[in-house]
Amino acid sequence: MKKFLAVCMMLVLAMAALTGCGGDTAKKDDAKAKVVVGLDDNFPPMGFKDENNEIVGFDIDLAKEAAKRLGREVEFKTIDWSSKEAELKSGRVDIIWNGLDITDKRKENMLFSEPYMDNRQIIFVAKGNPLAIKDEASLAGKTIGTQSAGTAEGYIEATPEFKNSLKEVKTYADYISAFMDLENGRIEAVVADEIVGRYYLSKHPEQLEAVDVAVGPVSCFGIAFRKDSDKDTALRNDVQKVLDEMKADGTIAKISEKWFAKDITKK
Repeated sequence: MKKFLAVCMMLVLAMAALTGCGGDTAKKDDAKAKVVVGLDDNFPPMGFKDENNEIVGFDIDLAKEAAKRLGREVEFKTIDWSSKEAELKSGRVDIIWNGLDITDKRKENMLFSEPYMDNRQIIFVAKGNPLAIKDEASLAGKTIGTQSAGTAEGYIEATPEFKNSLKEVKTYADYISAFMDLENGRIEAVVADEIVGRYYLSKHPEQLEAVDVAVGPVSCFGIAFRKDSDKDTALRNDVQKVLDEMKADGTIAKISEKWFAKDITKK
């Protein structure tokens, strides 16, 4: 009987050891699993398709370098930007990394990294500024455009006195469409992320110009993760750790200089 009990005890201990090893393996597998990054692929220079239909951009370079340092494969997946929180929560993507503003409302459903770049909303008008638009107040009575579900639209909707002063607010799936309508005279101004607008402006200097005044509060870009589990929190912490390393060794500054000709990231 004693021998039988001893054999049983050995079997129990062996099973426990195997279970423990399996748990460790699962954790290691999680730490090396592919990371799926959700983005709007028409958001230059943060993330967009180039002439070869490849997804490129400032945030793309950051994400690739971060994944390389983590030893993980990264996949970029185009999502419906107006449903980004649902895309993240459903598990279709692991991260939203695409010039996403950190807001108190978004913090309710998303776990954010530390801010890595400031972002202003500014006004873009036709070359020569024929309507003499110089600030937010001078947009009164004008038809303006902006991106659907973007920061500018959020500010307009949250500021009734500003919204009611406008003739019309047209929303677009992306800023590129809004700028094209501005070039063609269908709208009178675009309120857009400064980074995106200035990049577009650099490609169309003869058609458009910027009014260098912020509309609404200045926000910050961050990387969003799910809040559902320890696994998501661990992913956020791992990404933040390598971002801090990239900032310290000058990698982020070099990537910024590539896309903006200067380091405009947060110090």
